[in-house]
Amino acid sequence: MGGDYAPSEAVKGVALYLNDDSKTCLIYCIGNEAEIQPLLDSCGIAADPRIKVVHAAQTIGYNEHPTKALKEKPESSIAVGFHLLATGKIHAFISAGNTGAMLVGAMYTIKSIEGVLRPTIPSLVPKLNGANGLLVDVGLNADCKPEQLNQFAILGSAYASNVLQIDNPKVALLNVGEEAEKGNLLCQATYPLLKENTAINFVGNIESRDLFKDKADVIVCDGFTGNIVLKMAESIYEIAAERQLENDSFLSRFHYENYGGTPILGIDKPVIIGHGISNDKAFSNMIIQAEQMIASAFCSKIKSLFKA
Repeated sequence: MGGDYAPSEAVKGVALYLNDDSKTCLIYCIGNEAEIQPLLDSCGIAADPRIKVVHAAQTIGYNEHPTKALKEKPESSIAVGFHLLATGKIHAFISAGNTGAMLVGAMYTIKSIEGVLRPTIPSLVPKLNGANGLLVDVGLNADCKPEQLNQFAILGSAYASNVLQIDNPKVALLNVGEEAEKGNLLCQATYPLLKENTAINFVGNIESRDLFKDKADVIVCDGFTGNIVLKMAESIYEIAAERQLENDSFLSRFHYENYGGTPILGIDKPVIIGHGISNDKAFSNMIIQAEQMIASAFCSKIKSLFKA
């Protein structure tokens, strides 16, 4: 029930995903059954055995306080989704609903993996060579310590390797220069931690002008910086569309729908947060993203990394 075009686009996204007969995932559609069932009928997937409708009588609005809403609306689609995930009824949970409620549910219902100081959220970065990189953190942690950035590098590298299938991903620190001594106090203190980290393939600092080149696969920064970069990157597609360049082979890849949603890295189970304006293609890609995280046993691999 989350998203500006819910639940219509979410159901259309499920239908788009199920167009592939090889897909065997069981999809739980959580929300108001009276609204969902007619949409399933209109998409011709109401009888599909890969769909199970779970009724949720309440919905959390975008302007509601996340913690308060989750407590006062236990029958909301987000609260029900996290309950199903926590109890093992489902293996991953996706939503384009209230971002704050999704984060609160992830942090306090699912919880962080032991040893992870703070979970983080990444964003895919399109490269000029056709591949994708990863920028982490993009907004969950505005103020960070060097030790947290060091862990973001491990989490981002593990996601790039296991989910994006990048072999030995190159990890870089976003900075104002390439030299090791450059940057603010946070970057200066983080650099030696990354250099000494044997769990990653650290290649040094990277400047923002090289963001879309192939100098790094995982780019690490604090959430304040990362969110500014992300919002700037999102505007590139809008500018391209205004200039009728949205079909350009590179510029078209800045459209949010191509990537689905943002996974929360460092928590016990897969949770993916979608853009509020998610359309059917975005929802379909979120399901594929969740499927990849489950198939790669990503969360279990993170647990093993932080056991040591």
